[in-house]
This record gives sequence, structure tokens and C-alpha cells, in this order.
Amino acid sequence: MIPRAALSKTLRHFSLSARACVHISHIGKTPIPIPPNVTITQSQTSLEVKGPLGSTSVPLESYMKLAYPQENVLTIAVEDAEVKKQRSMWGLTRTLINNAVVGMTEGFTVPIYLLQLEDDPRGMTNGGNGQRLNMKLGHSHNVYVPIPAHIKATVPSPTKITLFCTDKHLLGLFAARIRKWRPPEPYKGKGVFIGNEQIRIKSVKKK
Repeated sequence: MIPRAALSKTLRHFSLSARACVHISHIGKTPIPIPPNVTITQSQTSLEVKGPLGSTSVPLESYMKLAYPQENVLTIAVEDAEVKKQRSMWGLTRTLINNAVVGMTEGFTVPIYLLQLEDDPRGMTNGGNGQRLNMKLGHSHNVYVPIPAHIKATVPSPTKITLFCTDKHLLGLFAARIRKWRPPEPYKGKGVFIGNEQIRIKSVKKK
């Protein structure tokens, strides 16, 4: 006779209930729409994206599988989604390819506020585009930040400057560099605001 404890352990071990063991990247499995004016060329190590605004390339790992289930639609898969590295690169690669498609067709913009745009007296030296940001941040002197050649700046309103770039990553790095000079503080609400950034104003503790 099998003891009850051993029988219970055996039944749990040979349970017939199904367990989900397949991992799927919800971002990676999302199809990417390809506009008609975009050309994609795949090689063994990269994917080249050409559009009206230029061309760029996205690195591809050997386990990435690209397919076109229908016209102007790109899907991405991996050889083994149970491998953690492949699963993480699945979603990342899909995001990079989608950003490349958007960047080569529409580009990316980010607004910044309370800064002044002016011509850079040094011109286009050191990789600049001939313009710079003039920031009055409460120091004894103004802070000047040259705008890189790959970024364009426009002034749609007196207190707003819009930055444009075909590379979302490079645009984000430059915006973060500007914000770092004076991040918005929560007591007076002063600082460099990027995009639709908002902060919650704190009340000063009175003794």
C-alpha cells in the first residue's frame, strides 16, 4: 500500500494540467508597416532602410528571422524564444527597425522651452550646424550649447524651440544633455523643460 503523502506527491508530479512554457515578446511580434516610399535591403549582419530623408542601417543578429506576410508589412521572429538573450533582442530589434522607418520618412521632433536660439559665431566648426542655444540658467554667465550638424532647430513661438532629427536615439541624447544643465526643480518650477514634461510643485516647509 502506497502512503497517502507519497501518493499525493506522485499525483502532483504527474499532473496532467498544461503549463505555458513558451515565451513571446509582445513588442517583437508586432508587425511593422513599411510605407511605399521606403526600401529595405537585408544582409547577413544588418538591415538597410532608405527613405525620403536618407538612409540608415540596423544591426541584425544571426538568429533574427525577418518575413513579409503581406505587402508592405514586416514581421520579426527569433530561432528560440526560450533563450533569454534572443527574447530580449527580439523586442529591441523590432523597436530599432521601426524607429529607422519612421526616422527616414517623418523624422522625430522634441520641443524645448525657455531657451534662445542664435547663430554660432564659430560657424560649423567642431561638427556644429552653425547654430547654438543660449541658456540663462541663473549663473553669472550664459550657457551656450552648439547644435550638432545632424539636428535642426526651429522657433515656432518665442518661448519654444523644436529640435528635429532622423535618429531618435541621437535626438534623445542631445535633449538630455541640454536638460542636464538645469533639471526642473519642484519648488519654483524653474529649469529646462523637454517635451511635455511636467513636475509637481512642492510647498516649502515653514518653521
